[in-house]
Amino acid sequence: MKTHLACRAALVWSTLVCLTFITTGCSTEPSHSTPFAASAAFAADADPLPSWNDGSAKKAIFDFVKTTTDKNSSRFVPPEERIATFDQDGTTWVSHPIYSQVLFTFDRVAALAPQHPEWKTTPPFQAVLTGDQEAMAKFTLKDIEALVFATHTGMTTEAFQSIVRDWMAKAKHPRFQRPYSQMVYQPMLEVMNYLRDNGYKTYIVTGGGQDFVRSYAQQVYGIPPEQIIGSALTTKYEYNDRVGVLMREPKLLLNNDLAGKAEDIYLFLGRHPKAAFGNSSGDRQMLEYTQAGGGASLEMLVLHDDGVREYAYGPAQGLPDSKVGNFPQTLYDEAIAKGWTVISMKNDWNRIFAGAAE
Repeated sequence: MKTHLACRAALVWSTLVCLTFITTGCSTEPSHSTPFAASAAFAADADPLPSWNDGSAKKAIFDFVKTTTDKNSSRFVPPEERIATFDQDGTTWVSHPIYSQVLFTFDRVAALAPQHPEWKTTPPFQAVLTGDQEAMAKFTLKDIEALVFATHTGMTTEAFQSIVRDWMAKAKHPRFQRPYSQMVYQPMLEVMNYLRDNGYKTYIVTGGGQDFVRSYAQQVYGIPPEQIIGSALTTKYEYNDRVGVLMREPKLLLNNDLAGKAEDIYLFLGRHPKAAFGNSSGDRQMLEYTQAGGGASLEMLVLHDDGVREYAYGPAQGLPDSKVGNFPQTLYDEAIAKGWTVISMKNDWNRIFAGAAE
């Protein structure tokens, strides 16, 4: 557990350093479009994956679905075993230059600051409020926990999800100036729909906060909250005016990253997925666990190699190194050796964002 915490802390710490990229705050303009709803526009097309260019990645998806749903196939998968898992950040929506939940945390610190005048002179809040990048570069696990616990706890689960939904309706990506609900990858929405049309249950398995993602997953991905597996804080059942409520507490319950993804998939589902989609070293164990189930399986990794339409980072294949969504050459080599499919964002996707003209 300590190892998992250290790894997750390093990941979040490196993300905080990326604050230098954040030059704009939230917009008060709500989003009026839903990526999941927009993806339905392709339902009538003969090609269920129109945002995918013809190639090995698209073929791998078609072959997998055909093989596993044909009752005459030796690799047929019964409907009850049809499970597909998707990482979120960098796999189903943009994660650069900073994870959305980290930006949410910073915004919450700013929003709550008037109620906490002591934060102006209290680390680590002072660094966030003043944009002190040097101080944030030195944040410890204790500092990160202080920020998260102060902004994510002390409220009911319903209250927290309401805050997240409000933020999602207003926050915009610093580069693209689009609501985060529109920073979803259209090709992945199409894969999700295609799998569901063929009897697969789709799950989000993320290192991000479980309740954070549950707040918008139905609207954005068409995935219900019970099919979200993520990192989670503890809750405590209490009474508020004789009404039972769940209060969010400042204690980590699940760290759903690295090996934690495989462990929590088993904890929640009790079986191996048949398909898994990721983009970084944090997804390695999830893909390994999927393949270890035996029989037909599909493992795919998104390689961000399109700096024009999105971002380019690796450092696999000579791409720029990144602490956010790191895709090392060792992971790339493992994918090739094990028959996993590496998706080139530049070459395999003719369209990236849902609802965007490209």
